[in-house]
Amino acid sequence: MTSSTAPETPGTPRPGGTAPLAGHTVSRVGYGAMQLERLHGDRAAAAALLRRAVELGVDHFDTAQFYGNGFVNELLRDTLRPEDGAVVVSKVGADPDPHGPVPLRAAQRPEQLRASVEDNLRSLGTEQIPVVNLRRMDTLPGVLAEGDQVVDLDDQLAVMTALRDEGKIGAIGLSSVTQDVLRRALPAGIACVQNAYSLVARPDEEMVDLCTAHGIAWVPFFPLGGAFPGMPKVTDEPAVLAASAALDVTPSQVGLAWLLRRSAGTLLIPGTGDAGHLEQNVAAGALALSEEFDGVLASLDAVTSRGADVRLA
Repeated sequence: MTSSTAPETPGTPRPGGTAPLAGHTVSRVGYGAMQLERLHGDRAAAAALLRRAVELGVDHFDTAQFYGNGFVNELLRDTLRPEDGAVVVSKVGADPDPHGPVPLRAAQRPEQLRASVEDNLRSLGTEQIPVVNLRRMDTLPGVLAEGDQVVDLDDQLAVMTALRDEGKIGAIGLSSVTQDVLRRALPAGIACVQNAYSLVARPDEEMVDLCTAHGIAWVPFFPLGGAFPGMPKVTDEPAVLAASAALDVTPSQVGLAWLLRRSAGTLLIPGTGDAGHLEQNVAAGALALSEEFDGVLASLDAVTSRGADVRLA
């Protein structure tokens, strides 16, 4: 399922170029697999979408056991091939809750983290997951930890480090964390950080710079905003619409290209269940927001960051 680099054959595309991720070299435009659960009733279409992503040069896939209650993991297991050189990244800290108000529930305790890794290993059909993100519940948008789910970081890192030492995970990432949590976790060795971040909602500017300073991949989720009611959307931003018209590309492509330009260690994982949107997302990796577009860049950089503090449950 994984290799240190994707196969290098003549003409192999590398969307957005490449960047390191936990000792692997991956294309900077990857794929967030969460939306594959929308295709639960058409497994063939979901598999075809994954194969199309591979054809386009995608080799970094972001998943979780709570995406479709294991459906997405199993689809990745059955669809990706060893020769694809795919690096599959999963996360723990939440478990599936198909009948709840949101389809996940907090699972922050050390024994739950271990059980979640085991669940991911089984559904992915692998002996080691290259990277597993510890999804803390410190920040919005999303779900905040409460009661016995408020767990000390050191206790969580202890079990994550043990799982890495056992060879069940290759590297540790963090998700939905504050800058203070990242600083505390640095001695454990952190491969990547996933927080909500987009052109219109940039609460973590200092976090991006901290990741850059420590060689940690920055993997923003909700890269186009607007995932939930109340969150600003990149595609509604006037400066983005103007840039889209000036460059003859889609507003989504402008938003994704801006993120790639923000830092060389940024890896994108936009998700979609539509092949056309997938192709557009991958093509954003070739959009050169270079100095010749100074006016466009200045207008994008000047966009005011708005809050994305949406709580789901």
